[in-house]
Amino acid sequence: MSKKVSIIIPVYNIEENLLRRCVMSVVNQDYDNLEVILVDDGSDDETQNTCNKLKDEDTTGRIRLFRKENGGSSSARNLGISKATGDFIGFVDSDDYVDSDFVSLMMDAEARFHCPMIQISRDEIDTDGLRRPDVCIPPDREELITNEEAVRELLMHRGDASFCTRLCRRELFSTRAFPEGRLNEDFALLLDMLNEVDSFVTLPRQAYHVYYRLNSNTRKRDKSEFSRVYVDIVDNADMAEALVERKYPSLKVVAKRFALFQRLDYLLHIPVEQMKKDNHFYVNVVRYLRQNVRATMTNPYLTNKNRVYLMLLTVAPRTVRGLHRVLMRLKGAN
Repeated sequence: MSKKVSIIIPVYNIEENLLRRCVMSVVNQDYDNLEVILVDDGSDDETQNTCNKLKDEDTTGRIRLFRKENGGSSSARNLGISKATGDFIGFVDSDDYVDSDFVSLMMDAEARFHCPMIQISRDEIDTDGLRRPDVCIPPDREELITNEEAVRELLMHRGDASFCTRLCRRELFSTRAFPEGRLNEDFALLLDMLNEVDSFVTLPRQAYHVYYRLNSNTRKRDKSEFSRVYVDIVDNADMAEALVERKYPSLKVVAKRFALFQRLDYLLHIPVEQMKKDNHFYVNVVRYLRQNVRATMTNPYLTNKNRVYLMLLTVAPRTVRGLHRVLMRLKGAN
């Protein structure tokens, strides 16, 4: 008998047509030994009724439905993990969808390579149904990736940190969980998990389809809003530097580039009004840059544009951000 796969779908206040498309794309997989775990994370709209309808309509018996108080996507995923009975566990976000052979492609690779983790490629589709440029470039062919190679690709912003494009052996979650109350949580968990995974297979097929919406957690319409993701990516950079120091010393320069780049991203998004001496996180970001001026100037993985912005923000962060905001407004007006 084939190994059992559990696909966990966290759900919160999602439009019925999007949730239905997502769930049915998973229920209708051509893989035989599959369970679909819907976790309603305290929805307060019609989502609860939609989940009930989908379960009632499911003639395959694959759907299992759980409800919890609202606690965020990570807490919903963690509940799903605790309820999963599969040998392998995967995740699909409730507004995304997958091809019918999404699971079978990865499990076929697992049978051939016996890896604890398998990854497939993804694309992004906008609200008009048009495909956006690839964020993560898929490989030309099936590849076996070592954990050090995977860490390097993540730190160079070329790798895909998402758990939605992976199936992971159940045991990998036995001592770890998604960090709750954070964004960019996949990155933190994946870095930790790669300590236990010597290698994994990545597949070229873009069988996972991300539905790109501007009003998601990390893509705000209101540019004055400051998503906490920009704080979390700096925390993740610190974690990555510490991990590289311990386990992947050959990646130290790459990790330093990542730490500097993430702080650049933070400083280019924080509202000028929050750049104050009593904002300790902001102060520590600037302090880090001032302590790493030499690294900024010499790191071979930073572009010249990166270096110029970093140096300007190191010297006069508030002034540079104010000028940057004006330039962005002028650019938008044109």
